[in-house]
Amino acid sequence: MESFTHPVHTPSRSITTLPALLSSLSGLQSREAALSTSLTNLLSTSEPLVVSLSRIHALAPRLEKVHDESIILSKRVSYTACTAERVGGKVRVLDEEMKRVREAADRVAQVMELKLSLASLQAAMDSQDWESATRHCARAMSVSVEVISGPFAEIAVPTAESPLPPVQTLQNARESLLSIFRTKFQEASQSRDAAATSRFFKLFPVIGWEEEGLQAYSSFVIDLVRTRIPASAKTSSPMYYITMLTSLFEGIALIVDQHQPIVEKYYGRGKMFTVVKSLLEECDRVVKRLVEGWEEERSMKRKLAQTSNPTFFFLSPSSRKQMPTSAEDEIDPRDVDRVLSELAGMAGRWGLFRRFLCDRLKDYSGDGPSVPSVQDGTQVQASPALLLIQACSTASLIDELLTRYYLPLEIWYLRVTTDKAHCLSTSDVSNIPPTTTTPDDFFYILKIVLHRLSSTSSLLAVQRMTTQVKDVVSRDYAFVIKKRLEDVYKHASISATGPQRDKAEKELKSIFITHLNDLDISSSHIERLVKDLLGSSVVSQNFLQSETSPVVAHISALLDLVPQFQTILRSGTEQLFNQLARPRLRSLVIDVYKDVTYMLDDESYSLAESQDIVRKRFIRYWEALMDGFKEVFTDTNYSVFIHLAVDILVRPWEKYVTGMRFTELGAIRFDRDIRSILGYMSSQTTFGDGREKFQRLQQISTLLNLDVEEDGDEFYNNSGINWRLSVSEARMVIALRI
Repeated sequence: MESFTHPVHTPSRSITTLPALLSSLSGLQSREAALSTSLTNLLSTSEPLVVSLSRIHALAPRLEKVHDESIILSKRVSYTACTAERVGGKVRVLDEEMKRVREAADRVAQVMELKLSLASLQAAMDSQDWESATRHCARAMSVSVEVISGPFAEIAVPTAESPLPPVQTLQNARESLLSIFRTKFQEASQSRDAAATSRFFKLFPVIGWEEEGLQAYSSFVIDLVRTRIPASAKTSSPMYYITMLTSLFEGIALIVDQHQPIVEKYYGRGKMFTVVKSLLEECDRVVKRLVEGWEEERSMKRKLAQTSNPTFFFLSPSSRKQMPTSAEDEIDPRDVDRVLSELAGMAGRWGLFRRFLCDRLKDYSGDGPSVPSVQDGTQVQASPALLLIQACSTASLIDELLTRYYLPLEIWYLRVTTDKAHCLSTSDVSNIPPTTTTPDDFFYILKIVLHRLSSTSSLLAVQRMTTQVKDVVSRDYAFVIKKRLEDVYKHASISATGPQRDKAEKELKSIFITHLNDLDISSSHIERLVKDLLGSSVVSQNFLQSETSPVVAHISALLDLVPQFQTILRSGTEQLFNQLARPRLRSLVIDVYKDVTYMLDDESYSLAESQDIVRKRFIRYWEALMDGFKEVFTDTNYSVFIHLAVDILVRPWEKYVTGMRFTELGAIRFDRDIRSILGYMSSQTTFGDGREKFQRLQQISTLLNLDVEEDGDEFYNNSGINWRLSVSEARMVIALRI
C-alpha cells in the first residue's frame, strides 16, 4: 500500500486570519484527494483475495472428510500392528527355543562323538592298532575344548572303566601315545627299519605332537650324521681336514635332500627348519673338534708367532728388519702357502654348505620378513635361514679361523713373495720393450692370493683382505719401484768420458725406462686381473646372491691402484724427459726454420714445394731426439713421452711463427707444413689429444689463409670454430699477412 505524507493539521482555534484559513482548507483538500486515491487502489486489488478465500472455503468440507478417514485408518493400522507384535514376539521366542534345542543336540552329538572316540581310542591302544588309535585321538581332539571341559561331558563321558573327566582322559591317552611312538620310533631308527621309522614319524603331528616328532626325527638324523663320518685317517695328510669337513657337510646335505620332502609332506612346508637347526648343533660339535685338531696338527700358533716379525730386504724402510739369528725362527713360505690353501678350502666347503642350506630353507619365513644383517660394516639382506646359519658355532669358528690365521698369514705370504720377487728381479732382454721379471712374478702371486681369497666364501675376509692388499701393493710394490726410479740417477756417478760415458748413460737410461715399463705393465696387469676375476664364475659360485654386490665392490676397489701406478709413471717419465730430451728440444724449432721464409712468390713457392725443407728437417731432428726411445718404451709410455715433448714444443713454435711474415703463397706453404708434420706425428704413436695441442697452430694457419676481402673479426665471431686464440691474438696473426 502506498504511504503519503500529509501536511501538519493546524487546530481550527488557532486560525485567526483569512490566509491561514485558506491554507488549512487547501491542506484538507489535498489529504482528501490522497485518501480517495488510496481507497481506489485497495478496492482494485481486493478481487484476487476474494477469489482465493472462496476457494479455501470450498476445500473445507473435503479436508474434514480426509481427517475423518485418517482417524479410521489409524485405528485399523494400530490394531494390526499390535497383532503383528504379539505374533513376532512368539516367533522369536520359538526361534530361540529351537536354537537352544539345536545347540543342545549338537552338544549331545559332540559329547557322544567324544565318548565314542575315547572308547575306540582305548580299544585301539589295547589292541596296539596305532594308526586307528591316532585317528580316534584326532577325532576326539577335533571336539572343541569348551565341549570337552563342559559339565555335561564330565557327567556323560566317564564310564566305570574310565572314570576320569574327558579332558584328563584325552591328555593321558595323548601322552601315552607320545611315549609309545617315541619308543617305537627309536627302536625303528636303531634297527634302520625305514618303513617303521616313516610309519611312526608321520603319526606325531596327527595327535598334536609336532615339535616332539621333529625332535625325535632330529635325533634320528643326527645319528645318521654320526655314522656317516669316516674313521680317522692320517691327520698329517694335507687333505685330511678338508676331506673330513666335506664328508660332514655332504652327509648333512644328503640327509636334508632326502628327508626334506618327507618332513614337509607330513609336517608342512618349512618344517625342515627345526631339523636343520638340530643338525647344525651336531655340526658345531664335530667342526669344533676338527678345528682344534687342525690348529694343533698344523702348529698354527707357532706359525703365527714366526710370521709376526717378518724380515724383508727390498720393501719399504719401515718393514726392513735384521736377519734372524737362528734357522728355527725361519718359516718356509711354501708351508704357509699349503696351510692357507687348506684353510681356504675348509672355509670354502662351509660356504658351499651354507649356500645349499639357504637355498633349501628359502621357503621358511619365520616370524617376520627378512632383516638386514651387517657384516663388518657391509649390510646384506638376511633371511631367517641365513640368520640361523650365521648364529651357529661353525660360522663363528670359520670366521675366527679366517680372522686369526688366514688374514695375517696371507698378508705375510704376499709380502714375503713380493720381497722375493724384488730380490730375484732380472731384466728380460728378450722382451721388446724391456721389462723385469718383477711384474709377472708379483701379479702371478697376487692372482693366487685373490683367487684363494674368493674361494673362502667369506664377505668379511674379502672386505678386510682387499683393504690390506691395496696397502701391500701400494707400499711394498709400487713404492719400491718408485724408490728404484729415484735411485737410478740419484746415486749414479759417471766419471768416465767419451765412449765409456755414453755407454754408462745409455745403461742408466735403459734401467730407468725398464722400471717405467714395469709400472705400465703393472697398471695393465691389475686391470686385467680384476676384470678376469669378476668376469669368471668365482664370485657367483662362492657367495650368496645377497653378498655378490658387496664382494664385487670390494674387489673392484683394487682398481684404485691404477691411478697410483700412473702417477708414479707420469712423474718418472717427466724426470726422464727433463733430463734427456727437454734440453735438446729448446733449439728444435729454430733449427727447423733456419733460413726458411714464407715471403714467397710463384717461383720461390715452387722451389719450397719441391724441397719441402720444413717437414724433412722436423722429421730428421725429431727422430734424432726420439732415437732409442720408441724401441724401449711400451706403447703407453712412449705416447706419454711424446705428449710431454709436444707440450714443450708447441709454445715456442707458436711464438716463433708469430714473428714471421706471410704472403698469400707463404700462408698456403705454412698450412701444408703444419699438416704434413701433424700427419707424421700421428704415425708415430696413438696421438689422441696430441692433435688438440696443435690446434692453436692450425688456427693460426686458418687465419693466415683467409681471403683478402674477408673481414677477420667477422670470421672470428661467426665461423663456429672453438677458438683457442683470443681476439687480440687473432688480429695479430691476421696482421702478419702481406
